[in-house]
Amino acid sequence: MSDIAAARKRYVEQIKKRGRVSSSRLLDAFTSVSREHFAGPGPWRVRASEGREYETTPDADPVHLYDDVLVAIDEKRRLHTGLPSLWANLFEILDIKAGERVVQIGCGLGYFSAILSELVGPHGKVLAIDCEKEFVAQAKAHLRGYRNVRALCTDACRNIGEPADVIVVHAGFTHPHPLWLQSLRPDGRLLVPLTKHNREGTVVKVTRKVDGFHAEAVRRVEIFPCKGRGETELDEQVADWWEQASVLAPVRFQAIEHGLPSDS
Repeated sequence: MSDIAAARKRYVEQIKKRGRVSSSRLLDAFTSVSREHFAGPGPWRVRASEGREYETTPDADPVHLYDDVLVAIDEKRRLHTGLPSLWANLFEILDIKAGERVVQIGCGLGYFSAILSELVGPHGKVLAIDCEKEFVAQAKAHLRGYRNVRALCTDACRNIGEPADVIVVHAGFTHPHPLWLQSLRPDGRLLVPLTKHNREGTVVKVTRKVDGFHAEAVRRVEIFPCKGRGETELDEQVADWWEQASVLAPVRFQAIEHGLPSDS
């Protein structure tokens, strides 16, 4: 068995460098959560980034998981756990504080749910949502020791419970959903990838202000589409509008109508 402690230290340094992460709280969270606990039995199918082929780890030694790689959940659908450096960067942009309530949409097997649990601390709460029963069942088992996390199988476009300080979406949508916006507390932050049918697009951060909502582009991304995401020409146009508008300047609006901002 390899030296997991040394591998984990290298892993966190890699995340820090690649994700341009400066938050010690965030890096401590990645240090404290055992990635192998959320990956299922090895050997694992992994890849270094989107667009590459998956490779099988040499064996079931957990040391192979302490690298900035994607770990397959369902290889046929190109569904994986998410790149650690990417999500570390996005979590830092969200500036998640101790005591906040976070809603995570698309929790998978629960690895990043555990990271969020560490960030909000014992007085915070994480609602980890996924629409796939099998994933939620596994996430519940993996997160049993995290008392501030609740895993739930539901449609996050219909139900995310009480108001939230942070909503973070781990799948591609065409636009911010009105339910998520209305569920944000004052100064609440929503992070959602807005993508086209090819899975490529832009991560947008929306903040609830006194005068309405402010949306700004964060970074490019390639990500698994949400279940039921439309692929019509209109869907593509809506996603394209958000991408172009949010990149040029912050978008200010009061509500969402037909997928686009409205001042009504």
